[in-house]
Amino acid sequence: MRWVYRIGLFAMIAIALGVGYLWYTFQSPYGYAAPANPPIIDRRLEHHTVFVYGTLRYAPIRWLVMGRAGTATPAKLQGYARNELDISPAPDEQVDGYALSVTSDELKRLDRYEHLGERYRRVNVKLDNGQSAWVYQRL
Repeated sequence: MRWVYRIGLFAMIAIALGVGYLWYTFQSPYGYAAPANPPIIDRRLEHHTVFVYGTLRYAPIRWLVMGRAGTATPAKLQGYARNELDISPAPDEQVDGYALSVTSDELKRLDRYEHLGERYRRVNVKLDNGQSAWVYQRL
């Protein structure tokens, strides 16, 4: 019976550590400072389009970052090639990914997740269908 208590205690500690990690990573005011001059988010717009090609392709990750999975529409970015966690200009290449429609607050959460100004920059691109979208590129 003592082993059941120990397993339960271990499970509670593991859950607490996991929740603490998620809070620190996605919600806490610690560990990330937004850049002084980020790309302007036009708050008059109800939604912004973001092209995702890495971890944000997966609904559970988007749910953790934004608080919802949203709808991911297949999209292509012409003139770029994917290099692991980055994309770079490549005239004869294309990157497959998804277009997400996000609110201004969700865009700020994505900026935090991508560590805007520390690891990535957010730039505006034209997708294959002519739609304008934000995309994150490594610094």
